[in-house]
Amino acid sequence: MAKHVLKRVLMMLAGYFVAVLVALIAVVAIYAALSSLPNAPDYFGFMGVTPIVALVVPPLGMFIYFLTIILTGLQTLIFALIAEFFSLRNFWLHMFFGAAAAVGGFALVWPSAPEDMSPERWADIGIIAAAGLVAGLIYWLIAGPEAGFRRPLYQL
Repeated sequence: MAKHVLKRVLMMLAGYFVAVLVALIAVVAIYAALSSLPNAPDYFGFMGVTPIVALVVPPLGMFIYFLTIILTGLQTLIFALIAEFFSLRNFWLHMFFGAAAAVGGFALVWPSAPEDMSPERWADIGIIAAAGLVAGLIYWLIAGPEAGFRRPLYQL
């Protein structure tokens, strides 16, 4: 039993760390794609250039990665534990959890959300939620199909 729980915890951690990395890439890709649309805010183009700076200056990239882990870690842990305790294996649910965790982390960075609800902020929330959906799917691919702290009764 302890070996199975340890394996699940390691799968949760691996899934989370890979999902955060893929989500950051998804954020950049979405901003870059949307920056080519007409009437897109000017900072959308800047968001497409930022990863190049993060690659040139690796400490900056690591700072962004670890800041994202800090901002999304608690809510992701709660969602992952819910999925493990109840053996929730549905990929849609993991994608929803990923989007909720990403938007929750974004809300921590942006505490003045209720006062500043301009269209650009709604676009940012949508982009972050979409990246969270991608992260949830990646997490599910790594840790979700076998979710559950209890050892399965049978093996196929």
